[in-house]
Amino acid sequence: MPRTALRICPLCEATCGLTLTIEGTAVTGARGDREDIFSRGFICPKGAAFGALDADPDRLRTPLVRRDGRLQEATWDEAFDAIAAAVPTLTARYGPQCAGVVLGNPNTHTMAGALYPPLLLKALATRNLFTASTLDQMPKHVSSGLLFGDPFAIPVPDLDRTDFLLLIGANPVDSNGSLCTAPDFPGRLKALRARGGTLVVVDPRRTRTARLADRHLAPRPGSDALLLAALAHTLLAEKLTDPGRLTEHTEGIGELSEALRAFTPEEVAPACDLGADEIRQLARDLAAAPTAAVYARIGSCTVAHGTLASWLVDVLNILTGNLDRPGGALFPLSATAPAPRPAAPGRGFALGRWASRVSGHPEVKGELPMAALAEEIETPGEGQIRVVIAVAANPVLSAPDGDRLDRALSGLDFMISVDPYLNETSRHAHVVLPPPPPAQSAHFDFAFNGFAVRNQARYSPPAIPLEEGRMDECEIHARLILAVSGRHGGDPRAVDEAVIADTLARAAADPRSPLSGTDPQTWARMLAGRNGPERRLDMMLRLGPYDLILEDLRHDPHGVDLGPLASRLPGLLKTRSGRIELLPEPIAADLPRLRGALADRPAALVLVGRRHLRSNNSWLHNVPSLTGGSNRCTLHVHPDDAGRLGLADGGRARITADGGSLEVPVEVTDTIRAGVVSLPHGWGHDRPGTRLGAAAVVPGANVNQLLDGSRLDPLSGTAVLNGFPVELAPLP
Repeated sequence: MPRTALRICPLCEATCGLTLTIEGTAVTGARGDREDIFSRGFICPKGAAFGALDADPDRLRTPLVRRDGRLQEATWDEAFDAIAAAVPTLTARYGPQCAGVVLGNPNTHTMAGALYPPLLLKALATRNLFTASTLDQMPKHVSSGLLFGDPFAIPVPDLDRTDFLLLIGANPVDSNGSLCTAPDFPGRLKALRARGGTLVVVDPRRTRTARLADRHLAPRPGSDALLLAALAHTLLAEKLTDPGRLTEHTEGIGELSEALRAFTPEEVAPACDLGADEIRQLARDLAAAPTAAVYARIGSCTVAHGTLASWLVDVLNILTGNLDRPGGALFPLSATAPAPRPAAPGRGFALGRWASRVSGHPEVKGELPMAALAEEIETPGEGQIRVVIAVAANPVLSAPDGDRLDRALSGLDFMISVDPYLNETSRHAHVVLPPPPPAQSAHFDFAFNGFAVRNQARYSPPAIPLEEGRMDECEIHARLILAVSGRHGGDPRAVDEAVIADTLARAAADPRSPLSGTDPQTWARMLAGRNGPERRLDMMLRLGPYDLILEDLRHDPHGVDLGPLASRLPGLLKTRSGRIELLPEPIAADLPRLRGALADRPAALVLVGRRHLRSNNSWLHNVPSLTGGSNRCTLHVHPDDAGRLGLADGGRARITADGGSLEVPVEVTDTIRAGVVSLPHGWGHDRPGTRLGAAAVVPGANVNQLLDGSRLDPLSGTAVLNGFPVELAPLP
């Protein structure tokens, strides 16, 4: 008889609750969990395809080990034996900096990905960390770090209570939201308008989100920071600012007017290709709204001035008094976050504590730019990366110049991939460690609860018992840590128990902790859980802000509602001053570069990416039900540009940029503004040696191959993936 089980969807940031139908050991259906306290039954096509993804025949079932140049199936013991024989020897010979760790986006969607990578980095003692953040949201981490002293203190729009929402470079109807965890984002936008609120969307494409808007502005791509600076200038010049209670917690408001003096609407309008009156009116409307929130995402992050744009978003929220108040932009409080403490100065946030070996890119949040990975592998000398451990990462498709990285990875002394697929990156590994399907894994959203538009906590135990021959993903990570650190053969449970002992000892020694002066071993004995990861989750809940324990989440499988977002300032500030530092020195130093952009002559044609509801980067192209239809790798071209260049709908074109050229099918559409073309990210499944049968049928083109990796936002090291110049020519 079929049975049902609850599961939080791990396929995007919305974290919707699913009700799975299970027959035997197979997921045969998935629908929205109507009783889920956060998603209330909402589901998108990705969640509905959960069973197809779970049962994908191309998912690896056993480890692979390279023998005589070929990857062959192996036992788990053989796989970890190979790692233990290679990695400690190489790090002893060449030093710890010969190892690099690469973390992909799916890593954030698993419990293992949240709990173990910091321990892996510590075990390796390497500073060579590369993650998807420098292909996505790192500018927001940097701006938050500089403003608030904490790179994870990222405010989210209070979608359910705001009166005015300004979305910039974001398409949440298709992406389901990003750095803003909100199931049924489309429904929340419709509810905003239904209650009399206003939605303004700024995007060079008339996206499905833009079609819901009261007002859609289509500026030139890459000009978001200039537009935001002009909005802030107008607020200051016309005395429309009203920070309210934020004034006593903010420094630098007086200096901001001078810093933004050059960015008048008239000066900015030509670069943005918007009218000065249009810009000025938007600033006035923002100031006049009873409550308002400004939210920007990947379109404003992966551009030349991504950090300045991210900073200016919060400047606008601060100047209008909408930061940290209901209806504005608020800071979520996750159930596993440290319990709030009295306001006090902190350590602050620093950039460039070290630099990359070859090009000297400054470290940001402990990371180096993903765009620098290939040169760090290729370039001989002390500190050359010879070992790569890639966790749920496919940078050959997601990073600039995948061809170069492809060649670099093939020359490594040793590579490990923790990945369920043999994809464009993992095909180079010497050992591939495949996690089980998601239905066989427990789930808790450590990361995304920190960006949720309502505080809540939900836990999903495995819906299906672990299949014989599989290894739990958390155990894979624990054994990997032991193998690379010379402790191969040790009990993997010891990895988690060491974390528990250390965490509780520090809490007991902290006079501000509720555990102060108590016996940490007593607390350790109180922890519940069937394994180390559950015990660690129970510990984090107990040390968190809501007096929760794991049993509470087990008792309420649809989730525990912890209430709407609430004001948290000044308690969360960790700047050295203990205040919001509105004009930090690195930002002030980068503003002349933005002023220089006022005089730039725009390229005739620039490219932007695009998202699709049935896709998520390079993940899901091997699920047939999620490809085809409108989810295709086509080049969107405006009719005026198509006519000027001799391009036909359904024809083909050659597109050329810094890193090379691609041949792509053309789709002529007026949903994109003239002077802009769009090609989606994550495609290019045409390399030999992969096992992605469905994706290889319609491989698409890798848009990031158009880039050579030289275009970066200097403050965050984020690759410029949007708004870069291209040339187009028709093909026969």
